[in-house]
Parts: sequence; C-alpha cells; structure tokens
Amino acid sequence: MRIPRIYQPMPLLSGQTIKLDAQATVHLTKVLRLRVGDALVLFNGEENDKGERGEFAARVNAVERRSAMIDVGEFVACSSESPLELVLLQGISRGERMDFTVQKAVELGVSRIVPVLSERTVVNFKGDRQEKRRTHWQGVVNSACEQCGRNRVPTVEAVKSFAVAIAEMAEMDTLKLVLHHRAETNFATLAAPQGTVSLLIGPEGGFSVQEIATAEAAGFVPWGLGSRVLRTETAALAAISVLQWQWGDFTAGMENK
Repeated sequence: MRIPRIYQPMPLLSGQTIKLDAQATVHLTKVLRLRVGDALVLFNGEENDKGERGEFAARVNAVERRSAMIDVGEFVACSSESPLELVLLQGISRGERMDFTVQKAVELGVSRIVPVLSERTVVNFKGDRQEKRRTHWQGVVNSACEQCGRNRVPTVEAVKSFAVAIAEMAEMDTLKLVLHHRAETNFATLAAPQGTVSLLIGPEGGFSVQEIATAEAAGFVPWGLGSRVLRTETAALAAISVLQWQWGDFTAGMENK
C-alpha cells in the first residue's frame, strides 16, 4: 500500500510531535482513514539548513474528532524536480478547466504559475474573488504535490492583467514562448535556454491578434504545436510535456536505451 504524503506549511524537525491543520486532519481521518500507528510522509516544501529538500517519515500519534497529532521521524533528502525551470503564464479559464490545468501542470513539473486576465477571459472576478480563486488554485497545487511526490511546492501568483504580466516578463532576459496555432516557429529554430523558460497560454478563446503582437514586442517567441486548434488545457499540458522532453527530465536515461 502506498504511504500517503501530507503537505504542512510549517517548520518540521525530526523528533517533534505536531498538530495537523484542519484540512489535513479531515483528509487523513475521513478520506485516508488512517489510525494511530499508521505511517505517512510529511513535507513542507522548504529547504533545510543544508540547502536540501526532502520529506519526513512520520506516524499517527493520536486522532481526535477535530485534530490529529503526528510524530515526525527521520528526514530523507530527495527531489523529483526537473532541471528545467518553467513558468506557466496561464490565461484563466472557467471552473474545473482551470483547476485541471493547474493540477496537471504541477504534475508535469512547472516551477511557478501566473494566472492571467486577457481580452477573451470569460471568468468574472468581482470584489475579493481574485484572491479567493488564487487561494483555491494554491490548494490544488499543494494537493498535486502530495500526489506526485514533489517536495518543492510551486507558487500561484496573484492574478495579473495581460499588460502587467507581459510587462514584468519583458524585463527578464530568458526564453519566452507564446503558444498559438498560427505560429511557424519550432524547436529546430530555438536555441536551448540558459535559464528559465516562460510559457504563455491563452484562455478558452485564445489571445487576440493585438495581444500576440504585444507579447512578441515584449520578447515572446511565437510557437506552434501543429496546425490544429487546441483547447486551453490541452495546449498547456502538451506544450509543457514537449518542453520537458526537449530540455527537462522526460528524457532522463533515454540516452542509454
């Protein structure tokens, strides 16, 4: 049976006993149905004083109605991170479509996610809904890290307008790609990146012609994945997968096969 992994955004030290937060307690007791003595793994996404990321072996110490106490065991340094530092600037899509994109992007190894409001975004963000949605997406990220074994937790940044997101990226001297089906650029014409790769994906309706032009003026290279028009969630995941294959860790060990 696979040992469950629980994310806890708090300092963790071997030998201590901690109280899980409310959300983790519900997941542990109601969903996973762990009992006293059962094993689990804890991680907080932080580096230790040696600059190592990893996780802690742990066991359930006590379970009450609204809380669970966990004994923190040995720290194990480990990492499942890709060598490719990849920032996803994702045009916001509706409901479960955006959740799916965020979840799978984390599984595929993105380092940071920037939700972008563009001309064709159909989601209504009145009042404090922007921060509520950002918090929700960060929760999706945390859960995805628990599932896929990552000990580095990507950050979901505050929602940004297209203009602000592009202006911030324009200042970065890194490879910047904007995906759209009319582009003719492929990997044969792209040099391997020396640092971070930033990937810009449109919402359901894609980017307007003017937005594409603005992105290109800011240094984004237009990039296509064939002649077909992909849904926003398909486009993001296909593009990330190709980038990981080309410059990330999807090809690890393939040179010897």
